[in-house]
Amino acid sequence: MTNAVGPRAVFGVVVPSTNTVVEHDYWSARVPGVAYRAGSMYIPDPVMSDDAGFEALLRQIRAAIDTAVRDVLTAEPDRLVMGMSAETFWGGVDGNAAFERRLHDRTGLPVTTGAASCRAALRELGCRRIAVFSPYQPIADREVGRFFTEAGFDVAAITGLRCPTAMDIARVPDDRLRAVVAGLDAPDVDAVVQVGTNLSFVALAERLEDELGKPVVAINTATLWHALRSHGITDRLPGAGRLLRDH
Repeated sequence: MTNAVGPRAVFGVVVPSTNTVVEHDYWSARVPGVAYRAGSMYIPDPVMSDDAGFEALLRQIRAAIDTAVRDVLTAEPDRLVMGMSAETFWGGVDGNAAFERRLHDRTGLPVTTGAASCRAALRELGCRRIAVFSPYQPIADREVGRFFTEAGFDVAAITGLRCPTAMDIARVPDDRLRAVVAGLDAPDVDAVVQVGTNLSFVALAERLEDELGKPVVAINTATLWHALRSHGITDRLPGAGRLLRDH
């Protein structure tokens, strides 16, 4: 037994202090016997209204991540899950691998990142040609596109919502997300992928899968799926799309 509320697993989840969505999405999946302990990366200046602002936000994440990891380790988790995504795409496939190695060396724990989870999910779903959207600025979208291309996917298009602050990511309404997906979808696109963990998209993604007849991958679903399956937990879970329901 890991603990009373997480007898199957306790996942340490590292999130920016501005993020209000990740923990909600994980708990809403209602995985029996799995618990989450969040460590928060302090973001004193959440402005990300242009490329320079986005780079400044990343510097805050990099400055705060060690403290957040330190804090989450006090709960003795079984796995570290990164509840933030931009940094996990930075530097392409090699950058993601180096990021995961640093965290593993720091903690001794297996690590789940957004970039690697999306790659694994798309392979599991049999998708090659994808369209992607994010809440980011162009500098980050280029890194997202680089990762997916290096990972072997054909990236048909990337749309960035250009959210002005980190908190505004969680304020994007469903109707805007629907419009973005409609603009990205095409007959030759195998899947639509959403990145940016503070974007509330899990429930809408499931509805869009039914409407479009193809995978719509929300990054919070992908990271939870990756963490569970890598930990040997194979429960099929309703309410969060075909990835957690069927794979």
